[in-house]
Amino acid sequence: MDDYLSHDAVGLAQLVRSGEVKPAELLEAARARAAEVNPRINAIIAEFEPPDVEETPDAPFVGVPFLLKDLHQDLVGHPTSDGCRALVSAAPSVNATVVQRWLGAGLTVFGKTNTPEFGAKGVTEPVLFGPTRNPWNLAHTPGGSSGGAAAAVAAGIVPCAAASDGGGSIRIPASACGLFGLKPSRGLVPAGPAVGESLGGTATNGVVSRSVRDTAVMLDVLRGSTAEAPYLGAQPGRALAEEVRRPPGRLRIGICTASAINSRPHPEALAAAAHAADVLSELGHDVEWLEQAPYDDAALARMFLTTWFAYMAYAVDDAKRRTGADNSGFEPDTLVMAALGRAIRPVELIRAMEHRQVHVMRLAEFHASYDLLLTPTTATPPPLIGALTPSVAVQRAQKAVLRARAGGLLRFTPLVDQLISDNLGWVPYAQLANITGRPAMSVPLHWSGEGLPLGVQFVGRLGADGQMLRLAAQLEHAQPWAQRRPAV
Repeated sequence: MDDYLSHDAVGLAQLVRSGEVKPAELLEAARARAAEVNPRINAIIAEFEPPDVEETPDAPFVGVPFLLKDLHQDLVGHPTSDGCRALVSAAPSVNATVVQRWLGAGLTVFGKTNTPEFGAKGVTEPVLFGPTRNPWNLAHTPGGSSGGAAAAVAAGIVPCAAASDGGGSIRIPASACGLFGLKPSRGLVPAGPAVGESLGGTATNGVVSRSVRDTAVMLDVLRGSTAEAPYLGAQPGRALAEEVRRPPGRLRIGICTASAINSRPHPEALAAAAHAADVLSELGHDVEWLEQAPYDDAALARMFLTTWFAYMAYAVDDAKRRTGADNSGFEPDTLVMAALGRAIRPVELIRAMEHRQVHVMRLAEFHASYDLLLTPTTATPPPLIGALTPSVAVQRAQKAVLRARAGGLLRFTPLVDQLISDNLGWVPYAQLANITGRPAMSVPLHWSGEGLPLGVQFVGRLGADGQMLRLAAQLEHAQPWAQRRPAV
């Protein structure tokens, strides 16, 4: 087991190609580790026999055990529940594009990981499967919505796992679990085949990993448009796997911890940013502290939630149409968000979608002077399990909204403000990259005094994925993190 835990996914594949181990031995090790730790962390919600795929010895991840996220990552023969009781038996008829590419890369897919209902929260505590726990401290969340994936990687079940990011869902759990996570530029990784652009282009697939090179090679596997894609996304000029072997050059980095959503970030978040600034300065980069964020994050949060509520209304209605379920198949929070979404006037939704360009312009102005924006990935360490469960007062307001069905209460501003505070207050920095389509990564450079990870986030120009991977590899070399493992 120590040998298994000491290798990343690229390293395990090299062992298979050299004949030192067989894929069946790796799968046995992964399942043994899952049996040992999953009862305590609840990261995996389904295990199954891997689908038959043609073994290609030169495949980049031949024989490496792998887990899918139980959200839109369809695998024929296995339900994709999206963490929702109404969809627990929903079986896809075709593999998702990214799943097909993972299978083609030689990965041994043997299970699915936990996610909040419809991926709608920054914590992973669905009613359907129960909460996933952070391997660094079982009383705390691993974040979300890729919380099951991050917990599985941090606990050593697999070296790398499938994830996705519509509002921080790769970076938040990577930060909470001491992992590397990069949300790629919009258009780099295709959706499909059933969906052209997930969440109107704000969401994308990727991975959480222990090593930077695993993420780089994974993105090489995933990138590239398909015949079903809505447009031809620009692709890097060279393999991303090559970028991690190249120096990043001297970068100018603006650092900001200010947030209108959370005016008092936790001292550990501030310490994470300060430590990153010191490391970057020692590496020869130019760092500059900014007093104000280069964009209006309060306005962005409201605009983000406007489109998110509308999406939730669609998701609930579509699930009901597909399964015949009633409201009992959904969590109360989901039903409230869907109700708020139905109350949005069409002109308000279009305004929110068009307003994205304002934030694109603000970030473009920032990147005219700086290569990267640095923030804490989250404004607080990972919260306790259940800490973000709505208070009694909010639950009463939610019930009133659902009883109203339409009218004034559905536009109850204090309730929306509470949703912003509860759901985005600890993750106020994450949504910018989704709205603007820019690449963003969380790098694990800081652990709190209580031993909980808290990463730092970098946001780059559109298409700067290679530049960010070069910097991440430099930081990984300067301050290695893969050898730090939780005691679970």
